Amino acid sequence: MTTKRQFVRFLFLKLEGAWRRLPADEQASHKTEFGEALLRFRAKLLLRTYSLAGTRGDADLLLWQVADDLDVFQALQTALFSTGLGSHCRIAHSYVGVTRRSIYEFPNDPEFTDRVAVRPQDSHFLFVYPFVKTRAWYALSREERQAMMEEHITIGRQHPDVRLNTIYSYGLDDPEFVLAFESDDPGDFVDLVMELRESKASSYTLKDTPIFTCLQMSLWDALDSLGGAPAPSTTGADAREDGFTPVATTADLEGGRGKRVYCGADAIALFEVDGRVYAVADRCPHGRASLSEGTVDAATCVLQCPWHGGQFDLASGAPKGGPVREPIKTFDVKIESGRVLVRA
Repeated sequence: MTTKRQFVRFLFLKLEGAWRRLPADEQASHKTEFGEALLRFRAKLLLRTYSLAGTRGDADLLLWQVADDLDVFQALQTALFSTGLGSHCRIAHSYVGVTRRSIYEFPNDPEFTDRVAVRPQDSHFLFVYPFVKTRAWYALSREERQAMMEEHITIGRQHPDVRLNTIYSYGLDDPEFVLAFESDDPGDFVDLVMELRESKASSYTLKDTPIFTCLQMSLWDALDSLGGAPAPSTTGADAREDGFTPVATTADLEGGRGKRVYCGADAIALFEVDGRVYAVADRCPHGRASLSEGTVDAATCVLQCPWHGGQFDLASGAPKGGPVREPIKTFDVKIESGRVLVRA
C-alpha cells in the first residue's frame, strides 16, 4: 500500500518598482490578467495567497501551491509570467518539496506522523523557512533522534494554536525540509521558536533562514497589496455569485473513472454514474487513501476505497460497509454546457 503524496511549492515573487509608474488603467488590467491566469488553475491545485508587504524587503507575494504532479507548477509559472504583471516580477525565492510520513513515532499524536495531505488552516499568518540539519544529526542513533523529536513535540503541544506543516525537499531542492507554521498570533510563534532553540535537537540545526512572515489574503487583496490601481476584479471574481466553481468537464469522467480536483482548500473526488455527477471528499477517513482512485458500483451507487475496501454512499457520504465508520463530506454539483461545477 503506497500513500499518494502531494508536491508543494512556496513561490515568492518580487515586483519591480517600475511597474508602479505605469498608467493606472494598465496596472488594473495587469492585476486582472494575472488573477484570472491563477484562477484557471484552481481545479488543478490547492492555492493560498499571501502578502509580504511590510514584513520583507526582498519579496512581495507568496503563492503556496499544492498539487498531485510537479508539472502543474511549471505550467502555472509559465502562465503567470506570460501576463503583463508577471513580466514585471522576478522570483525572489522558490522552495519545492513533497509530503511524506514522518520516520519518527508519536502514538499520542498520530496526525503529526501522517501528514501526507496538506490541509491549510485559515490562520492570518504563515511563517515559512527552509531547514537543514547538520551531518552529525544523521550519525546519531535512531533512538537518540527519536528522544529529541519527542522533546520537540512536547514543546509544540504547549502552543496548540501554532500548526506545523513539514515539507520534505531531499533531492528536490537545496534544503532538506521547508517548515511552514500557521498561526493567528505572531507572538505565540515567537515564544514557540524561542523554546525550541533551547531543545537538544536545536544544536543540530545547520541552517533555518531566510524566514518569511506572510499575511494570508484573498487573491485580489494580495494583488492590491502590491500597490498601484486596484484590480476591477476585487469584488469576489474568484467565485461566482452562486458559490459554484468550475473544476472539470464531463468528458473527464467518461468511462466511470474518478477524478481528483481542488476547490478552495478541499480535495474532491468526482464520479459520473448513469448521467449524474457526484462530488465527495477525496480522503478516506479510515486510511487516508485517495477515493478518486476507488471503484463505483453503478447499480448501488456505492464507492469502494482502493485500500481497505471501505464503502460509502456517493449521494449521502454515509458509510456502507468495510472498516469505515465515519461519513465523508459531499458537495453540491451543477453541470453547465459540459462543465462540472462544485460548491464547497
